[in-house]
Amino acid sequence: QGQLVESGGGSVQAGGSLRLSCAASESTYSSYCMGWFRQAPGKGRDGVASIYARDSTTYYSSSVKGRFTLSQDNAKNTVSLQMNSLKPEDTAIYYCAADTDPRPGGGTWYGRCYFGYWGQGTQVTVSS
Repeated sequence: QGQLVESGGGSVQAGGSLRLSCAASESTYSSYCMGWFRQAPGKGRDGVASIYARDSTTYYSSSVKGRFTLSQDNAKNTVSLQMNSLKPEDTAIYYCAADTDPRPGGGTWYGRCYFGYWGQGTQVTVSS
């Protein structure tokens, strides 16, 4: 349960684009929500975007709305985060997360989802 593997991080100049992908196990993908968080150096982990499985409603933080797009591929059990118009302040480790049963303690609420399962993270670096 809770197997998540991110890919697609890297370095890019400001204004550029990157696409992150998260592959989930079958049981994890059949969850309430999937989402992305990020943690910049010296800061806490913040929610970036989430998708509610029941109706595919997406939710974005104000800092990325209009620049990032979250999508899902149900045939491949993956969610992707397309990041455009990247800024230096987007530099962080990005984590894929899932809200699924059983919900463990110590999770994080983001929107209407409770994320308790995490990937290992992938680094995104945006230079000015």
